[in-house]
Amino acid sequence: MKRARLLILASTVGMLGWGTVLPYQYAYAANTRGWGGLVAAGASSLFSIGALVAAPVAGRLTDRLDPVRVFVVAKLVAALGTGSLLLAETPGLFLAGMFVFGVGLTGAGPAQSVLVLRWVGQADRRRVFAWQFTGQALGMAVGSFVAGYLVDLHRAHGMWPAFAAAAIGFTVSAALIAATGLGPAAEPEPAGRPEEAAAGTGAAGIRLILASPALRWTALVTVTLALGFYAQFESGLPAYAITVLSVPERTVGTASAVNCLVIILLQMVVTRFTAGRSAPALLVVVGAVWVASWGLLALADHVPALAGALFVTAFGVFALGETMYAPVLNPLTASLAPAGMVGTTLGVFSALQTGVSAAGPLLAGLALSGGTGGVFLAAHVGISVLAVGSAWRLWVLLRGTAAEAPVATHPEPAPAPVA
Repeated sequence: MKRARLLILASTVGMLGWGTVLPYQYAYAANTRGWGGLVAAGASSLFSIGALVAAPVAGRLTDRLDPVRVFVVAKLVAALGTGSLLLAETPGLFLAGMFVFGVGLTGAGPAQSVLVLRWVGQADRRRVFAWQFTGQALGMAVGSFVAGYLVDLHRAHGMWPAFAAAAIGFTVSAALIAATGLGPAAEPEPAGRPEEAAAGTGAAGIRLILASPALRWTALVTVTLALGFYAQFESGLPAYAITVLSVPERTVGTASAVNCLVIILLQMVVTRFTAGRSAPALLVVVGAVWVASWGLLALADHVPALAGALFVTAFGVFALGETMYAPVLNPLTASLAPAGMVGTTLGVFSALQTGVSAAGPLLAGLALSGGTGGVFLAAHVGISVLAVGSAWRLWVLLRGTAAEAPVATHPEPAPAPVA
């Protein structure tokens, strides 16, 4: 498990960098540099576009090349993107840096998941994915907290500690995995049938993936669960809290901190409790948790005196669902992937998540700009209910075909010898 521990550490260090930049880049571009809201929003959009482009490409490269190299190169690209923001004196350079940042940050994702599959025995994979997610939450929380004391949004170069910390964090993350991957090589992923290998490029690869009914339902679960929470975590939910519930900004910060704290405290407890249980069944529970959380937010709108407390509580309840979502979805997707296409499949699904998450702020803006908070809530309750139904359908399908996760549906490579 030495390699697994270093992979978790690398993930945590990398998210320290992301956490230093995420909460402040919009205000920095729009106000500190005086480039306006259009440039600031464009930076977020280009980040998401870069991520959307990188995910499927990185997935295919992971199937064809050493995933250690793919991970290291992607993290170095992320370091280059954040480092370039130190020198960005014009809107164009800032936008370009954010695009490169998105490419690198997301490009490492499929390789990171494949490394877990190669370096960790099947019995321990959920636990390692859970620890990895916990480390990422901790890294992001610590990065955001520390950056709050280092960043000065009243000075043109007041973000340099955040950009420098991000670049250093991604470089250290790359170095950890590069050093970890120098041991004995893992057994390669099974090559699959010749027609699968030949089809595993471009649109043909996507068609092959989506030819599987189980993967089609998994894709719908992925999209609805992402839309039901993650797409609104960074902008929609804070905007709802401030504009509809009229809670102070510090309450939003408290809610984010509670979300991370619940994940850190409960992740291993939940992972042990759910060990051996059906992955689709757990995703049904996640969708139900999303529904309950949106219900709390609706209640907050009708009980103004408790609005702040209910908003913070909803974020804590969301976190309970996250502790099941994170260790389950990637292993389930990988177990259903066509032979020899695990990285490609993970890349496609990562692109789906990124794409819908990028659309989240737009949907929130349209719903909240006209003061229609009820529409915003109703839409997300409906999306979450659809997630529950999709996960239930997937559960029934996999039970009927005796291919239920977490046991893989095709042979998986043996874990590499511990270095």
